[in-house]
Amino acid sequence: MPKMKTNRSAAKRFKLTGTGKLKRNKAYKRHILTKKSPKRIRNLRKSEITDPTNEKNMKKILPYL
Repeated sequence: MPKMKTNRSAAKRFKLTGTGKLKRNKAYKRHILTKKSPKRIRNLRKSEITDPTNEKNMKKILPYL
């Protein structure tokens, strides 16, 4: 059986935490920031744990993470 391939775009976006959960950065921080409040922009800096509904699919495309 051949080795499984890691999805490279997902590998750059997700990191594994110590407890085995997937950590990701939030979206909507790149452009059109003038209409977003400073509080909202500040909160977009923080990372977030991936939702459990997506976690199964993400671990499938990241077999060696």
